[in-house]
Amino acid sequence: MTTAEREGRWRRLLSGPEPEVAADAGHAEAPPRVGFFTDTSVCIGCKACEVACKEWNAVPADGGPLTGMSYDNTGGLGASTWRHVAFIEQTRPLGGQRSGVEHPDLDVLALAAQGPDGGDADGGLRWLMASDVCKHCTHAACLDVCPTGSLFRTEFGTVVVQEDVCNGCGYCVPACPYGVIEQREGDGRAWKCTLCYDRLGAGQEPACAKACPTDSIQFGPLDELRERAAARVARLRETGVPDARLYGADPADGVGGAGAFFLLLDEPEVYGLPPDPVVTTRDLPVMWRHAGTAALALLGGLAAAFAGRRRAARP
Repeated sequence: MTTAEREGRWRRLLSGPEPEVAADAGHAEAPPRVGFFTDTSVCIGCKACEVACKEWNAVPADGGPLTGMSYDNTGGLGASTWRHVAFIEQTRPLGGQRSGVEHPDLDVLALAAQGPDGGDADGGLRWLMASDVCKHCTHAACLDVCPTGSLFRTEFGTVVVQEDVCNGCGYCVPACPYGVIEQREGDGRAWKCTLCYDRLGAGQEPACAKACPTDSIQFGPLDELRERAAARVARLRETGVPDARLYGADPADGVGGAGAFFLLLDEPEVYGLPPDPVVTTRDLPVMWRHAGTAALALLGGLAAAFAGRRRAARP
């Protein structure tokens, strides 16, 4: 499918029913919630998504020079890295697949490195490559703690930072269960992926998805992406990749499901992702109730002590 066909397809789908997450944020008439499905099994580590993200969003250059230890020069998500392609080396066969099974859907570069026994020709080494991004959580703790309204939920269901409203308090940084948000050095304000909010409003797909040469990054309505991802996992398992799994696609997880979810070929920890992410503000209501109860008890104790002193002071 060409870029023009993909963009035209998702534009037509924007006339569907109102997504609950946008409605909860006050958008009375909103298109279906959109997001990313990143299929790491076809990522070739080209970093085109990183470059496209920086070019379109005018994100400053970051990351050190190549050291010879890894091709990953950016290291992780941050204020100046909104898309990050990780390179993970492992001494095991690709995807934990059964030997002797053909894998027509897998990355051709990884297949080229396989030995005759299903392992790697260089002694069993494989690369896992994955393009990480802000998860645009259904229950976003960063929204809960922002005191200025700099962080807001868009009509597309995504979470965006308005840098001109951000006061640099940094509350959102520890609130994010994925460690995505960061304050830019020398600036102080928080920055992260906007899922190219300006492009969505103009009927275009995000820059990273458009630049991806293998369709590892897929953009569209979340419901459709989840169906496509489930079918992809089933197909990989049928072709001998039992480790294939989805991460962030389950609305019943600790953040209510992610607006950007992933197909992984190993445990989430291998990719630097928390295995069981939980919205960090989930206990705030209970904490406020306990604090209120404690405050009332303290006030009651002070009142009783004051009344006792007055009675003792009477002749």
